[in-house]
Amino acid sequence: MTMTTDQLTDGRITVELSHTGKVLFPDEGITKGDLVQYYFGAAGTMLPLLRDRPLTLIRYPDGIASDGVLQKNAPRYFPDWISRAPVPRQGGGTVQHVIADKPATLAYLANQACVELHAALSKRDALDRPDQLIFDLDPPDDRHFADVRRAAGLLRELLEDELGLTCFVKTTGGKGVHVHVALRPADDFDATRAFARQAADVLVAREPRLLTTEQRRDKRGSRIYADIMRNGYAQTAVAPYAVRARPGAPVATPLSWAELDDPGLSPHDFTITTVPGRLAGLDRGSDPWAGLPRRRYRLSRARDKLRRLTG
Repeated sequence: MTMTTDQLTDGRITVELSHTGKVLFPDEGITKGDLVQYYFGAAGTMLPLLRDRPLTLIRYPDGIASDGVLQKNAPRYFPDWISRAPVPRQGGGTVQHVIADKPATLAYLANQACVELHAALSKRDALDRPDQLIFDLDPPDDRHFADVRRAAGLLRELLEDELGLTCFVKTTGGKGVHVHVALRPADDFDATRAFARQAADVLVAREPRLLTTEQRRDKRGSRIYADIMRNGYAQTAVAPYAVRARPGAPVATPLSWAELDDPGLSPHDFTITTVPGRLAGLDRGSDPWAGLPRRRYRLSRARDKLRRLTG
């Protein structure tokens, strides 16, 4: 790879760059060129986790202090070498979503001031059959991350020890964490969301002072919101290692459970400036999500166990 202020070359693909000195994160002085370098450098770890997943892009052409542009359809001016997947709309028609299958794609999107990448929970060959289940543990503010850690640990105990589902955790780049379970694409979204709702209800019944499934913010109080609503057709979750359009340029970062157990851990530890060093030190033995592709489940057995738990 070679990169100048106006061009990035990756093999036979050349990405024309523009305004790389433009500041996207004003408090930190992080430029569009910095964003291009980050995403291109993270591609080796990100792409296997994004393979065949339709992406939703959030662009900030005037920086994160301005309103972002949510973009699902790949514009006609995107080059032909960028892969696309037609995704049917529930109301009719299709949307041509970007598929990230090469480092140059991530670099091109970053040059379009695409700060955030959000990925579908299903792949293009089985769009109506999710291969991931996600629990979003969302606290009311930054002061409750210790409660998030506790809630995630309790959720892990339920999923792994009682239901037999290995799960993986990542920061969201915000206040909370996502807990992922990799699935075999057998059930539809209604079935997987019903399972997630039942599991969340079990957890809330056990810890009603810690957790809630109440969607209205004004009724949650200081409790952690166990959000399962991402488990629906055409819903997305922030991609692993994606940057968030927030002060500090935080990154949604996969963690080991041992890291999450650390009381000194803060979600603000993982940023566009700190994560590249973390990625450089990853190998198969230290990558916290290395086992995810091998740990895929049908929910039938776990569903039976959950049914017995709820009587």
